[in-house]
Amino acid sequence: MSEENQHIPVHGRGAGLNTANPFSRYAYTAEHLEGIDEPLLSNTATRFFNEHARHIVNKVESPDTHMGYSMNPYQGCEHGCIYCYARNSHHYWGFSAGLDFERNIVVKHNAPALLEKQFLDRKWEPAPILLSGNTDCYQPVERKLEITRKLLAVCLKYRNPVSIITKNSLILRDIDILSDLAKQNLVHVMITVTTLKEELRLKMEPRTVTGRNRLRVIGALTKASVPVGVMTAPLIPGLNSEEMPGIIRNAADHGASTAGYTIVRLNGSVGDIFREWLYKNFPDAAEKVMNQVAECHGGKINDSRFGTRMKGEGLFAEALRQVFKIAVKKYMKPSGFEFNLSAFTREPQQYSLF
Repeated sequence: MSEENQHIPVHGRGAGLNTANPFSRYAYTAEHLEGIDEPLLSNTATRFFNEHARHIVNKVESPDTHMGYSMNPYQGCEHGCIYCYARNSHHYWGFSAGLDFERNIVVKHNAPALLEKQFLDRKWEPAPILLSGNTDCYQPVERKLEITRKLLAVCLKYRNPVSIITKNSLILRDIDILSDLAKQNLVHVMITVTTLKEELRLKMEPRTVTGRNRLRVIGALTKASVPVGVMTAPLIPGLNSEEMPGIIRNAADHGASTAGYTIVRLNGSVGDIFREWLYKNFPDAAEKVMNQVAECHGGKINDSRFGTRMKGEGLFAEALRQVFKIAVKKYMKPSGFEFNLSAFTREPQQYSLF
């Protein structure tokens, strides 16, 4: 039996299987289970792989994301969010999008040096860079390695604007750098709040902080005068979609001045991983949820079309769009934030932040 077909719950992980890597000719197999002391999937230890990256700043071509550049200090993510679109990118590292995505983490230790090299390049024109865009820059290993903190320090040193999206309270560790960036309009943070139902979070995002703690993060950043918003993403019909107005209201009460959302899309291996998880954890609602997800994407659960893939289409997607607009108008007080592009310098002051 191949490993990708073993549907074995793994404590503390989101995925319950390893799907096949379409770029690999090989897969783990257990031909004679009686000769193995424990199933192959039971090894839950996280492994870290050092990558000597050649560059860290990536130009974003997608017109849906409204960002020009991104940088990702880590590939793979221990948070284990079952719906994560970034799971498919783990194929390029030779891993599965399933459990491998959560337990085999690629680390780019030289990211800060590469970012400094980017800023010193005369061809670089100051522009906001998103941390991370692919996997969470504040996932658990960041507490030890501090690569994200060092990247923020480089942005401050050269006064290049940076935006952050995360669902981890570890961001508060770096509130000193964030405050200094905020004084010059060089940073904006989005905190993702997927659900305030703790039972759902534990199943859907097993190694993240609670939704309530994320609201407290929004409050702490606001108190430190760091511009912050909330991402209600992804919205999954029949699971968390009805929470969107309440999340926006709670986030606004804690100081969030902007909001965003996306509708879940289950491209590539994520479709199989999510479906297995859904039928295992919510068997009574699974069929309805899958049908509604498909309804939002032209009858398919996957969607790669620019312009529709993030917000969906059809009656249900349009209803969510209207609810979002009403909630933002009712609860949010827009700040009118704009990044400061004029502060950038190649002759920086020396900061002692490393």
